[in-house]
Amino acid sequence: MAKIILTHDVQGLGEAGAVVEVKDGYARNFLLPRNLATKWTRGAEKQIESMRRATRAREMATVEDALAAADKLRAATIQVPVRAGSGGRLFGTVTTADIAAAVKKATGFDIDKRKIELTERIKTTGHYTVEARLHDSVTAPLSVEVVTA
Repeated sequence: MAKIILTHDVQGLGEAGAVVEVKDGYARNFLLPRNLATKWTRGAEKQIESMRRATRAREMATVEDALAAADKLRAATIQVPVRAGSGGRLFGTVTTADIAAAVKKATGFDIDKRKIELTERIKTTGHYTVEARLHDSVTAPLSVEVVTA
């Protein structure tokens, strides 16, 4: 087992700054090459604390703020303009970064793209519902309308 520090949120494993033990192969072949984690060392305490501060700065301050943001996001329809061919088929897919930028433009909320969860790949124009994790205990459904630009 390898003891590592997560540098990014990894679904099913933990959030950035968490110290976890994983199998050696998983750390060596997946987490470390993709810069999702670093090896644990005695001097890593300062690095962990700085990551936690950065994570706290990105998150909503309180549950009340997250709930208020969730209410506003539920009421809004987010339009994502894309290039599309005949029949509404997109040239590529709509990414979480595209949705985060559209949310910022439409509502003014700055949501981290890693906090947006797509259940399916968006490859055609139309209406979709995606989830945004605003806080540990608060998620908000986003109504996303993919339209041609």
